[in-house]
Amino acid sequence: MSEYLVILVTAASADKGRGLARTLVEERLAACASVVPGVVSTFRWQGEVQEESEVLVVIKSRAALFQALERRIRQLHDYEVPEILALAVEHGSPPYLEWLGNQTRAPE
Repeated sequence: MSEYLVILVTAASADKGRGLARTLVEERLAACASVVPGVVSTFRWQGEVQEESEVLVVIKSRAALFQALERRIRQLHDYEVPEILALAVEHGSPPYLEWLGNQTRAPE
């Protein structure tokens, strides 16, 4: 298993995405979270195809923090079923990965 993850989360607005990003970084569950505006998501919800404008929050963290991170995202998020997808980091710049590890809290 990879030591580091990139976690993708969508949010309904830039303000909500920035709030989520800031909280996760302040609480050291994430080293960095980038809010990408202009995402249009098409999905099926309650039997209907929906299309919504959203932002994508790209979160960089440690795999060992994923359960705490997921729990906190669910507490903060206003969606009934928030998108929370974790992608393993297979390779990365060693100085960046060292920084990432130093900026996140130790797993509980």
